[in-house]
Amino acid sequence: MNTNRKKITSGTRRCHRALVLLATAATLATGLSGTAQADEAQIERGRYLAQIAGCGDCHTPGHFLGNADMTRFLGGSDVGFEVPGFGTVYGPNLTPDDETGLGTWTPDQMVAAIRTGMTPEGRVLLPVMPWPNLAALNDEDAYAIAAFLQSLDPVSHAVPGPVPEGEPAPSFVMRVIPPGG
Repeated sequence: MNTNRKKITSGTRRCHRALVLLATAATLATGLSGTAQADEAQIERGRYLAQIAGCGDCHTPGHFLGNADMTRFLGGSDVGFEVPGFGTVYGPNLTPDDETGLGTWTPDQMVAAIRTGMTPEGRVLLPVMPWPNLAALNDEDAYAIAAFLQSLDPVSHAVPGPVPEGEPAPSFVMRVIPPGG
């Protein structure tokens, strides 16, 4: 009887170990797919936030001329904003292109620029980029926008650098006139 009991116990232990291994594998698989879904959900949240924030307006070529080039979505504007006292600025390329976009920026650097208006190089973004409003984003939403930007297809499109006040701009310019100006 003890022999039978040991066989049952030994068999039960093996079965139990197999079930534990299967349960562990299932948990890991669920966790991994949950992570992938969370990443996709984060990207979709970022896409939604970028849409309602109007990022495509200032950062997609052709938008202000009535013919947005969606093949270069968020690839940088061809229209400049003349800001009195500062000069002319162009909505930069927000795609992950290493040479002309944000490809070398980390998510932390993107979030810092969104919230503080400061690039990793220390350049201050003018309030034409509504970073004072975006500073109120919570971490989850700010990093969702960064994840979305990193998920885009890179677009190689260099926009003109800031043009100092009084110098000619290389393309169409919209003048920003402050209240009372």
